[in-house]
Amino acid sequence: MSSKLDRSVDLIIPVFNEEGVVEKTHTRICSIVDGLPYDFHFLYVDDGSRDGTADSLRAISSSDGRVSVLSLSRNFGHQAALTAGMDASSGDVVITMDADGQHPPEMIPQMLDLVQQGYDVVQTQRMDAAQPASFKKWTSGMFYRLINAISGTRVLPGTADFRALSRQAVDALKQMPEYHRFLRGMVSWIGYPMVILPYQPAERISGQSKYSLVKMIGLAMDAIFSFSLVPLYIGLSLGGILFCLAALEMIYVLSFWVTGRTSNLAPGWSSLMFVILIVGGMLMALLGFIGVYVGYIFQEVKRRPVYLVKGEKHDDGQQ
Repeated sequence: MSSKLDRSVDLIIPVFNEEGVVEKTHTRICSIVDGLPYDFHFLYVDDGSRDGTADSLRAISSSDGRVSVLSLSRNFGHQAALTAGMDASSGDVVITMDADGQHPPEMIPQMLDLVQQGYDVVQTQRMDAAQPASFKKWTSGMFYRLINAISGTRVLPGTADFRALSRQAVDALKQMPEYHRFLRGMVSWIGYPMVILPYQPAERISGQSKYSLVKMIGLAMDAIFSFSLVPLYIGLSLGGILFCLAALEMIYVLSFWVTGRTSNLAPGWSSLMFVILIVGGMLMALLGFIGVYVGYIFQEVKRRPVYLVKGEKHDDGQQ
């Protein structure tokens, strides 16, 4: 294995409307990595920011020759921005982290030591058990329980997109070009040697989280429908159960004909409507699941890129 001095490290940091924050984050990271015996490069991915983030990144890149800026044509989302950064990276080790200050750069030396020990993936896990209960915490716990119950790929609760990857692991992820991306599941799926590194999230430097409820629901759907076919099997199972109930009902009605008690058969409009509604509801649910999968397939076969680059500024100052 190469010595530390021979290894290059790319820090991939997606940003979206982080004017006034990204400068503080960069200064904090530099205070940690400047004393480490690695060749560091910073790759900031501007995910279609609409404030002064682009100007902030230009100022940072002008003052620090290790910084490159990748500007996407619009806001493609956090997972796409991370993918763009990994595609553009060339370092022996790649570390992905957010720009809001919640991913502590003080952990970078320990992450690099673990990669040096032979781990291809150093995955951080948020330890917020002591945090007060909240809607986000409750829904996050429910999501991880659900995805681990229905998927063959285990995703640890509390894992974040704050991780270190060897070049081998990054190249493996680049071979997975799917449009709907859930990197936490993809990193687990590749199966490379992984170690979990717990951390306590810090407070945001300023501003609010860019992950709205709608975006979190979208990410959860990408995870469920990308890593599991269980929703289809649920619909199939419910159809089988209803078929068995219908067969039992048929046997029950035939028993009246066989025993000559047809006079006891009374019209059952309410029960008939009840069965029709149940069967119709199950069919609609199953068709809905199928429709989602077909929609995902449709978006995949179009082969549209996950992101589009508007501009790129390298650490040598070239565009």
